[in-house]
Amino acid sequence: MRERSWVPDGPLDVGLALAAHKRGGGDPAWRQTPDGAIWRTCRTPGGIATLRVSVAGGQVRGQAWGPGAEWMLDGLPALLGADDDVSGFEARHEILREAVRRHAGLRIGRTGRVMEALVPAVLEQKVVGQEAWRAWRWLLGRYGEPAPGPAPEGMRVAPEPSVWREIPAWHWHRSGAETVRAKTIATAAWHAAKLEAAATSEELDRLLRALPGIGVWTSAEVRQRVFGDPDAISVGDFHLAKIVGYALTGEKTDDPGMLRLLEPYLGHRHRAGLFITLTGRRPPARGPRMAARDYRSF
Repeated sequence: MRERSWVPDGPLDVGLALAAHKRGGGDPAWRQTPDGAIWRTCRTPGGIATLRVSVAGGQVRGQAWGPGAEWMLDGLPALLGADDDVSGFEARHEILREAVRRHAGLRIGRTGRVMEALVPAVLEQKVVGQEAWRAWRWLLGRYGEPAPGPAPEGMRVAPEPSVWREIPAWHWHRSGAETVRAKTIATAAWHAAKLEAAATSEELDRLLRALPGIGVWTSAEVRQRVFGDPDAISVGDFHLAKIVGYALTGEKTDDPGMLRLLEPYLGHRHRAGLFITLTGRRPPARGPRMAARDYRSF
């Protein structure tokens, strides 16, 4: 085991910083134990690793196991938002000002790992979360590696790009992911080295959107996590535009309307969206929810 302690230079909500990497209940790569510690796995440039993050007395303690342990601990502050630059962000709506007061510890962290963010983002394309997370659990259970160290039971590390490329069609089917999403992940895996080498969020956006099956929404979801991009707003999200419109005007809106409303937050539109989501304000439901499909039965 390797470990390090770190004292943030301002308010920090570790749970909020790490929540972006959780893919539903029972995520094999993310767990929170009864003692409040958060565990996550990662395939680092140095190998697989498990990270445990806990907080006591204002001090963050990181413990890591596996060949990639040192890399994980070196990147712990960045993961928790130490590099998050909030300059230029000013809450211009009262609901946002209140959210900022209530969640002063919100920080947008960065992982520096593309494939671990890209695969679940593709699985979440145009489906409900329950459906995507079920596929993620199945695929990591079948193809992931056991988490190193004393990780909670069932934790797994996402497979290497070469493994994503070789998953047979019938196993994609068993996971519940249809052919289009499977091909998108496999194609991206062939370009994994180039994607992981992207130096900026803008470069990664260009590389991702050059691949078939990856558009604005998927690119934003990935760049939010890989680079902690505070402006990578998830245009195309099924819920976000409606939530933003209702919170700021009392009426639902569409993506162009959301971008107009968030224009005062240019450079921090993702950050503004996070704060708005944390208010809990949602437009009233007036129809049936989108049902989870199960491609395994087709």
